[in-house]
Amino acid sequence: MIKRYTCKNGVRIVLENIPTVRSVAIGVWIGTGSRSEHPEINGVSHFLEHMFFKGTKTRSAREIAESFDRIGGQVNAFTSKEYTCYYAKVLDEHADQALDVLADMFFNSSFDEEELAREKNVVYEEIKMYEDTPDDIVHDLLGKAVYGNHPLGYPILGTEDTLKTFNGDSLRQYMEQMYIPENIVISVAGNIDESFIQQVENYFGTYTSSHSAHQYVQPEFHTNHIARKKETEQAHLCLGFKGLPIGGEDVYSLIVLNNVLGGSMSSRLFQEVREQRGLAYSVFSYHSSYRDSGLVTIYGGTGSHQLDVLYDTVQETLYDLKDKGITDKELSNSKEQLKGNLMLSLESTNSRMSRNGKNELMLGYHRSLDEILDLVNAVTKDSVNGLARDIFKDEFALSLISPSGDLPKGFKGN
Repeated sequence: MIKRYTCKNGVRIVLENIPTVRSVAIGVWIGTGSRSEHPEINGVSHFLEHMFFKGTKTRSAREIAESFDRIGGQVNAFTSKEYTCYYAKVLDEHADQALDVLADMFFNSSFDEEELAREKNVVYEEIKMYEDTPDDIVHDLLGKAVYGNHPLGYPILGTEDTLKTFNGDSLRQYMEQMYIPENIVISVAGNIDESFIQQVENYFGTYTSSHSAHQYVQPEFHTNHIARKKETEQAHLCLGFKGLPIGGEDVYSLIVLNNVLGGSMSSRLFQEVREQRGLAYSVFSYHSSYRDSGLVTIYGGTGSHQLDVLYDTVQETLYDLKDKGITDKELSNSKEQLKGNLMLSLESTNSRMSRNGKNELMLGYHRSLDEILDLVNAVTKDSVNGLARDIFKDEFALSLISPSGDLPKGFKGN
């Protein structure tokens, strides 16, 4: 049973008691990410996430790490386009200590100049590592092709140039603007009772801010293409199609559609591109949902001499999907896969904490398991086939990294 509580200052708390486990997962969710940035501070959300682990007024970076090591716990964080999360997973008997350290990191990070300099170098290396991973960075290039100069097109890591400008004052200023109470959700899941809500409120329920919520501008979907020449062993190709926003009416039909297209080993892309033609080791599709937009991405990596064949095969697969639609077997298998994945995820306190935190932050409501299963079961061939025809049109964006930088011959340009 999920309990929701809003503190007087606007911070929201979501708690799910799971008495059959011995762990507790606690996540501090903040409704800000690279989408909330402007060009001069691109990457600040991600860098701030790093600096939260580099020491507070009472704990050094080492002491923060040891705080969790000595109780057998785990602590980590991540930054996305639209939110940031700091989280810990510990034994239920250590939930109080975990909450205390997370709150200390949130409110009392010192942003020491020496630590700032060291961590900048760490993130420089992270950016370089990312640049050396073309099958990752090609997805960022697709975001740039689709969203252009809109913040959704910014890289989450930022750039070396923007990173150089960050200091303690700029981090504190960004926190003051974006880490406001109404933008915060504390999600707790595990063997913990409702009394823990009061403990969370004691830490997070009293601070205030003079800043108002960030106003988001809906992006336009562009059908641009970006090709980069790079010495790689493979050509890495992404195609991007307009998807659905988070909470969209047809989102479960789209999840089924994505599973059929490229979301599993039995999907059409995997079977046709890898199993039947042996063109790629890695080929898949996925859907990214944002507050007011969405993106369906198809990725494939192959030898540069096979790029044209890979591109044509993907297009043939899409044409066949639009023309003939999905089969009864594909519909049934995809639904069962979705339900199975959902059920298995519920066995993890981390997954439940993440699901509840994201739903509260991005949607403001929580569907029960039965409600979700009903929505999945309600998906029909007609709804999936209609979406396929609407989404996979000739208007799409493309990104490519390859040794030559030459676009596929079959690509007509947009």
